[in-house]
Parts: sequence; structure tokens; C-alpha cells
Amino acid sequence: MPSPLAAIALASALLGGCASTPLPPWPERNASRPPPPVRTVPPPSRPGQAPLARPGVVLPAPVPRTADGATAAAVVRPSLAPLTGTLPDLPYSPEVAARFPDPAILYHTPGLQPERRAFTTNAEIGQWLHALARQTTPPATRATVLQLGPTQRGAPMYALVLTQERDDRPQALAESKRPTVLLVGQQHGDAPASSEALLVVAQELAQGLLAPLLERINVVIVPRANPDGAEAGTASTADGTDLQRDHLLLQTPEARAVAQLVRDFRPMVVLDSDEFPAGGAVLAQFGGLNRHDAHLSYATTGNVHEFVTKAAREWMHQPLEQALQGLGLAVEWAHSPSAQPGERRMVMDSVQPDNGRNLMGLKHAVSLRVASRGVGLGRSHIQRRVHTQVNAMATALRIASERAARLEQVHSFVVRDTVALACRNKVLVQAAHTAETRELTLLNPDTGADMPLRVDWDSALRLSPTLERARPCGYWIAPTALNAVERLRLHGLQVLRVAEPGTVLAETTPPQGASPLARSTIDVPAGSYYVPLNQSLANVAVAALEAGTPFGYPGQGLIERPEDVVRVMATPSLVFEELE
Repeated sequence: MPSPLAAIALASALLGGCASTPLPPWPERNASRPPPPVRTVPPPSRPGQAPLARPGVVLPAPVPRTADGATAAAVVRPSLAPLTGTLPDLPYSPEVAARFPDPAILYHTPGLQPERRAFTTNAEIGQWLHALARQTTPPATRATVLQLGPTQRGAPMYALVLTQERDDRPQALAESKRPTVLLVGQQHGDAPASSEALLVVAQELAQGLLAPLLERINVVIVPRANPDGAEAGTASTADGTDLQRDHLLLQTPEARAVAQLVRDFRPMVVLDSDEFPAGGAVLAQFGGLNRHDAHLSYATTGNVHEFVTKAAREWMHQPLEQALQGLGLAVEWAHSPSAQPGERRMVMDSVQPDNGRNLMGLKHAVSLRVASRGVGLGRSHIQRRVHTQVNAMATALRIASERAARLEQVHSFVVRDTVALACRNKVLVQAAHTAETRELTLLNPDTGADMPLRVDWDSALRLSPTLERARPCGYWIAPTALNAVERLRLHGLQVLRVAEPGTVLAETTPPQGASPLARSTIDVPAGSYYVPLNQSLANVAVAALEAGTPFGYPGQGLIERPEDVVRVMATPSLVFEELE
């Protein structure tokens, strides 16, 4: 079996491969210049693997040994073990299973113990993280458990903060020279491999081979963002909300907990760990099964800064793809079949700013989603699914550590550039995918053979603008829209209260959000609110407050009347007071 250190050597080579793609010189903007070519790294002659996680302290289970004393990690487990919890309507043949052999390594968490039928419970996640915190002694590394939530059913959401800073409070970490990386798992309750993998990563950061990375970065881990859905085995939260799509409105306590964590710790890299279906609509519409181990995507929505996109593409996505392929894992852009009845079309991940991946991009984080093939498989191929996630996250952490100084540089420039854009240029209010065709390979559900197809493909990599407007100086909000003001502040936006009556030059929305907008001078009373756009998170305000979109606060009813929010088109001469 290859040495566990092979993964580190592989990651180092990959980091060297992406080192030839620096961002343009600062503060020059070279949006028109094509990016330099990426120096590819040939795959290793044999697959590497992630480091072996030691047995958990909560449910200790010694690593089984063979007759000659070698650890069972050196033994490839049979790939055609009995399939439990497989898709009930899918003829999941042994030939298909043979395409997804287990890795030459075993991962150990409470939910991955031999003969265990249930995945790690939420209580066990808390115990695991607290045990890591007790066993991690400063000053080398500090590990602190945060209890977020509660969820809709009263369950806690746990987070683990790992740092080598002497002060691990959010403000101290945000002001440190180490970028913070946020890892979030199981926003969909039916994606168990993500939380199991994050427990492994947490252990390796606290006590294992990933610990040296904390010399350059801080890490915050949320292993399970949707405990209620995980307990019920459903994708949604207890009230049926798709947590992934609630990161702009913040209607659920789970989304508000994540938003507060992001506001406080201000991560520069965010990785969302998820799973996607093996069959389902892909089988129904295209007659095949997903063949890829991982789907990758980064922030693809309007108004994400070009340098954030460039860093995500060249510093994260490309090396992640190479690293996983070097381990013998198949990778593709994140996509799913069109929800329109009768269509045979694949659609890449959403281009709307209401999901976590895109909203984190608007907050200037290098934001990625890594999904393993697993929804509907129960415990089948769980070691391979966890293996995919662990290696993806370990690679992302190593890249963030190697690129720490450059991430700080990108973030500083992007913040200054965003602040300077107030009252200037345009904002992309709404965009759509771009229609293309491309080759996609599925699996034959009977034989397991490759099924190459030419499919219609809605790409998120090139946005098609559907609504653009002049960028305002800010937004005025009526005093009755306090709920919207509270959500904006939870995102970290500066919201000012109007202390004395005055007037502003405004654009108001005609009925049904039609264009063009009507411009006039309006009176604003004391006690109303103003959200300036000369602030870092200006584009979050744009996503939330622009009229005429299905995802913003007016369109979702969080701001009930069109006249309760107006676009302010000149710097207002008003007296303001800060909100506490």
C-alpha cells in the first residue's frame, strides 16, 4: 500500500502546478487579458490516499489487523459487499458496484464503525468535537467547540474552531495574518458522507497530518448544519426548507446560525461538502447513472468580483480536480437534470445568489461546493464517498495554507474595489445560464459500461444577463421593514438609521417591478434606514434589495410593499445614527 504521506507529496506537487497562475499585478485590473496557461501535473503512477484517521475517542474501535500484524488499512475491502439502503427502484447491478471499489484505507468515526447501521448521531458529533478539544493542548493548537442553533427541533449545531493564534475569539482571528477557512457539511440531511468526512478532517487538523497547516490558516468546521434533516433522513430542514437556498433570506434558524458564524469569523475560503444522487432523475430522463465520484463548482452568480472567481477557478477548482483524478476518482462540474417535464437537459448549479456557495462569493470568499456521489445509496460505498470528501477538503486546506498571503492580498484588493464602485457602473440584478451542448458520460445501469452522450447543457460558467441597472449609492428602507434590516445586519452589512427627516434622489419601482425605474426626490422620515454601498458587502445588499427578482427581499415578501425600499442615486445629505 502506498505510504499515507503520498497524499501530502501529491498535494505539494499540485500546489506547485497552480503556482504558475498568479492573479494580475495589484492594483491593475486585467479583465480583458486571458488567464495564463495552467501547468498540468501528470497523475502519479499509482493512487495515493488521505492520511488514516485514528480510531475515535467516543466509540473506540481499534483498527483491525491481519494475521501478519498489518493494519486493515493496507487491505482493500471487498467492493461487492452486500448493498444496504440502495435505491429501491434501481437495478443496482454488481457490474455497476464494481466501478466504485473501496479505497485502500479505512476511515473511522462513530458512524463508520464495523456493523454499524446508523451514521454518526448529532450527540456523537458533539462528543467527538469536545473530545478533540480536550486532547488538543495550547499553545501549539487551540481547539474550541461552539454550540450554534438550536435547530427547529431544538438540536444544537456544533462548530469546531482550530487555530494556533493565542486568542481564538472571532475578532482576533479576523484580524490575524492567517486567513480563516470554513468547512460546512450536511446542509442536506441526506448527505451523510460529508459530516463523517469532516469528523476525520477535524481529527487530522487537531492531532494528525493536517495539523501543520494551522501555522498559516485558521479553520472553522461545522460537521452538520442540518441535524433535523439528518435525523429524519431528508434533504430539507424540519419545516421543509432547502437550507442550501436559504442563505440570503435567512428564514430558518439553521441558516441564521451559519450567517452569524460567517459574519463573526469572516472566512476567506468556504467549502460546502454535500452529496448528489447516483440515479434518480438522471436515470429517469437519460437512462443512465451518474459515474462521477465528485461534482465541483464555485460561486457563479452576478456581481462576484472577477478576482474572487479567478482565485476560485485557478487556485482551487483546477488543483482539486487534478488531485481527485490523481487518486483515481472521476470528477465533473456540478450538474443535475432540468426540472422541466419532458426536457433532456443538464443544468449546472444555480446562478442565483440565494444559495450558500454563491452568497459566500458575494462576501468575497473563495467559495466551493464539493459533492460526492451518494444520495439514495444508504451506506453503500460509504468509505469511497468519505475518501472523496476527505481528500477534497485536505487539498483545499493545503492550497489555502500555501496561498495564505495571496488570499489576504486578493481579499484586501477586492474589498477596496467594491467600496469604490458605489454610485458607479452597473449591477447585474439577474442572470441566467448559457445554453450549450457538451459530451457527458453516464453508466449503463445493467452492465456498468460507459454511456457517452451528447446533451444540452446549461452552463453557469458564462452568465447571460437578463436584468442590469445602474449601481446606486445605497438603498433607503422604510421604518416598517425592520425584519429585512435585521437580516441585513445578520449578514454583516452596515445599516444606518435616519436621525432627522430629509430628502434623497431615488429610483422607485413601478408595479410588477417593470423598467425603467422612476427617478424623483422623495422625503424620508426619521427612524427609517439607509444601507450605503460604499461598504465591503455591498453586493449582498444588491442581491437582497433589488426589485424584480424571485430571490430578493421584495420578491420573497420580506419587504411587503414596493415603496418600502428605494434605490438612492446620489450620496444623501442626511443625519444618521449607528444601530447598536
